Amino acid sequence: MSPSKLIAASVAASAIAFALAACASEAPAGAAPDPDRGFRITGTDGTVLRAAELATFENPWAMTFLPDGRALVTEKDGAIWLVNADGSKAGTLSGGPDVDARGQGGLGDIILHPDFATTGQVYISYVERDADNYQLSGAAVELAKVTLTAGGGTVSERTVVWRQFDKVTGDGHYGHRLAVSPDRHLFITSGERQKFAPAQDMGSTLGKVVRLNLDGSIPGDNPFASQGGPAAEVWTLGHRNPLGIAFASDGKLWVHEMGPAHGDELNLIVRGKNYGYPEVSNGNHYDGGDIPDHSTRPEFAAPAAYWVPAISPAGLDLYEGALFADWKGNALIGGLSAQALVRVAINADGTATEAERFKWGKRVREVEEGPDGAIYVLEDKGGARLLRLTPAG
Repeated sequence: MSPSKLIAASVAASAIAFALAACASEAPAGAAPDPDRGFRITGTDGTVLRAAELATFENPWAMTFLPDGRALVTEKDGAIWLVNADGSKAGTLSGGPDVDARGQGGLGDIILHPDFATTGQVYISYVERDADNYQLSGAAVELAKVTLTAGGGTVSERTVVWRQFDKVTGDGHYGHRLAVSPDRHLFITSGERQKFAPAQDMGSTLGKVVRLNLDGSIPGDNPFASQGGPAAEVWTLGHRNPLGIAFASDGKLWVHEMGPAHGDELNLIVRGKNYGYPEVSNGNHYDGGDIPDHSTRPEFAAPAAYWVPAISPAGLDLYEGALFADWKGNALIGGLSAQALVRVAINADGTATEAERFKWGKRVREVEEGPDGAIYVLEDKGGARLLRLTPAG
């Protein structure tokens, strides 16, 4: 269970106000808005969800719930929004990272420090430019304090705890999704920046999952700690563009990543494993060139599930609530190109199987389980809605 869920669980009742934000009626095509600012979505397995429209954002990227039932939402262009427990926007937080959003880069993830209730600290990821060459960029992660008010708040005491190495040209595949493990370590996904080879290069943190202590220092028990340098930060390697990371209630770590032309993956992350990119993938290069499948190279860890055609996964939640009792332990994945919420069953043998897909014609950027057990999704791009999904009954 993630720290934000642990913190929020004790005050779940305060989030019930979200339920009052909208009601829904059956739409002719299963996803058309109605006058009550809601609609119903029918999944491929016949499950019907009620979607309540709560607020709209411009290029939202991430969301995390607070202990009092409110939430923080980041926008790629740099805004950090405080969202009230009824789903309305309270205002923005000043003092956050100053970003120059280009391509896939800008303000990214935000999660609570496990001691947030006493320290007010959060982790924030974003893309920074090289001071001497503005064409070079890389992801960074800060530990900062937030002070909240009724109308927003401030970010202060910012300290950079990690920088992607090395900075390269281009504006894609930063990754920079964040999670804190049950044993209090910070995990960061780091994309290979569309450069291919760095994913296998232990002199770089590109194309890796990184594990750090909460203050950004390097744990001595990391699998490659003895090598020093960037390798000491690495937990796993051989990743492409990992845009979802979450711990399950059993402590297992799951990460999904975009494949090239198809071959998106959901991976069970195991200490020290190599997941093969760019040597293997169940997709191909965008120019049609072949990449050997995982089955041809058993020395690389194979995905628990993969998608052909692609779903372009973004955002990941391992569901633990009671509102959807049959979904406990399932992975909930946002689909950008799939324009869907994808539900994946995790099997006892460590494999995974897509169980259901909910489509309503919008790209899905972020997925979070609320303290009330409802599922909250952020759509992608301009005018993106925050939706609260509940059983239609």
